[in-house]
Amino acid sequence: MAASERIGGTLGYVIIVIMTFAALQSIVVVMHEFTHSTVAWLLGCMPSPLGIVWGNPLMMTGWDEGVHYSKLFPSGHHAAEAIIGGSPLVLHTIIVTLGIIFLKGRWLKEKKWLYHTIYWFVIANFMELIAYIVMRPFASGGDTGHFNRGLGLSPWILFIAGTLVILVGLYILFRKILPRMYAAFAQGNRLTEWMIFSVTAFLLFLWGSGLRVVFYIYPDPQWMFGLLGFAAFGIVLFTCNPSCSR
Repeated sequence: MAASERIGGTLGYVIIVIMTFAALQSIVVVMHEFTHSTVAWLLGCMPSPLGIVWGNPLMMTGWDEGVHYSKLFPSGHHAAEAIIGGSPLVLHTIIVTLGIIFLKGRWLKEKKWLYHTIYWFVIANFMELIAYIVMRPFASGGDTGHFNRGLGLSPWILFIAGTLVILVGLYILFRKILPRMYAAFAQGNRLTEWMIFSVTAFLLFLWGSGLRVVFYIYPDPQWMFGLLGFAAFGIVLFTCNPSCSR
C-alpha cells in the first residue's frame, strides 16, 4: 500500500470517527442527565423527568439533572439520594459491560459498521465512568458525592473498588477489543492502527477525564486527580500501543 493510500485511508476513517463520536457523546450526555431526572421522578422527588437543565452536548458543560438535592436531602444518609446520584453510573456500567461482551462475540465480526458504532459508544460511556469513579470519587457533590453521602460510605470504597473493576475493563478493551478494531478498519495500515489507538486513549483518559477534571474543577484541590488521566495516557501509550500487540 502506497504512503498516499495509507494517509488517505487514515484521514478518511478519523473523520468518520470524529463525526460518530460527536453524535454518540451528545446522546450519552443527554442520556446521563435524563437518567438522573427519570429516577428522581420515579422516586417522587421531581414533578417531571423533563426538568433537566440543557447545556453544551459537545463540551459537556452547563448540564444539570434539575434535582435539588440540598432541599430534598439536607441531612444526607438518604438512600434515594444515592440512587438518584449513582443511577447514571450504573447505566454506563451496564452499557460498557454489554458492549464489551458484544464486541468480543463472533456475530459482530461481519457487521463492520455496527461494530464501529458499538465500539465508540462503549468508549463514550467508559470515559464517563473513569471521569467520575477514578477522577472524582472524593467530590462533595456531583454523582459520586451524592452516592457516597446518601449511603454514608467512605469515598475510598468507591475509588478502590471502582478503579479495580475499571482496570479489568481497560485490560479487555486494549488487549482483546482493539486488535479486532485494527483488523476491521486498519487492515494492515499501521498509521490507522495508531490513530484508532491514540484517539481511544485520548478520549478515555484526557478528553473525558484528565483535561475535564483539571480545568473544570480547579482551583479545588481535587483537580489534581485529573493528573491520573495524564499518567494513565502515558502508561497506556507505552504499554498497549499497536507495536506492543504484535
